[in-house]
Amino acid sequence: MPAVIASSTPAVEVIEINDPAQANAGLELMEQDVMQLQTTPLHARQVIVRLGGSIVVYYTTNLRVRTRPTLHPNLIAYMSFAPQATGTADGLPVQADKLIIVPPDSRICLVADPDYASITLLLRPEDIRAHLQVRGRAEDFRLPTGVTTLDVDHSRAGSLFSWGKRLVELAEQQPELFNHNQEQRAAAHAELLEVLLESLALTRDHQPQRQERTRQVQSNIVRAAESYALAHADERLYVTDLCRAAAVSERTLEYAFRAVMGLSPTAYLTRLRLHRVHQALLVASPGATSVTQEALEWGFWHFGEFSRIYKKCFGELPSDTLRRPR
Repeated sequence: MPAVIASSTPAVEVIEINDPAQANAGLELMEQDVMQLQTTPLHARQVIVRLGGSIVVYYTTNLRVRTRPTLHPNLIAYMSFAPQATGTADGLPVQADKLIIVPPDSRICLVADPDYASITLLLRPEDIRAHLQVRGRAEDFRLPTGVTTLDVDHSRAGSLFSWGKRLVELAEQQPELFNHNQEQRAAAHAELLEVLLESLALTRDHQPQRQERTRQVQSNIVRAAESYALAHADERLYVTDLCRAAAVSERTLEYAFRAVMGLSPTAYLTRLRLHRVHQALLVASPGATSVTQEALEWGFWHFGEFSRIYKKCFGELPSDTLRRPR
């Protein structure tokens, strides 16, 4: 069975994320695009366990963040959640009794609340199909046309997350079991498929309630506005631009952003520009730029206020970011 990762890549990787720019570290098969939605230093954690034919990813965060994961075209993702996890995925609630399926080459807008934790299983669709075919159940597998939310039977709620968390804890405590033992990785991969298929057999399509359908509409509005903002992030953007991009009134845009992001559109644009300054300072060559230059470039005119909100958000002064070793 060919591996989905290079054999030279460590099987176990633990990443402490104190900066949104670190969110993609280690994940060569999924881009995450993280934005923190609270002005507090980020303390997130990501554990990656590569099993050759699949990957298990554990993620937790201390504050509210928005991620827009884009999946590799050859993989399908199954996301399960800790009992205390709350948030939304494309506007639908994130809960322990929900399983979210992200088909290959798809993007999902995930808003995670503080103390969120999830387990994501990344597999190749053909591996799942092959196992079901041997069992005479090939017709049970269908590749979703879009991001899908399933309700998990109460008897299995949280079981997939618990299994993944146990695997992650073992991998953290004894990484050599996976880093240097192909048989152990293959056995864990086989068990992963067993647990996943057992859980999928006890799910049903989620039927959104009226309030959830409203949140889905609001999520689509935010998605359209944010996609425009990210595509034109080097321009001076205003609420009018977001209204035009989403084809909604200012009031509708305001309601949607506050419901989905917990921010007003104006606060979102400020946060977006703050992240752009942060990224520019992170990658700048020594002497190539200055804090003042980057602040002005992104529309921050009051340098004292800029430094204050920058430090509150990222836990350091902008000058400290610029001096970091590259």
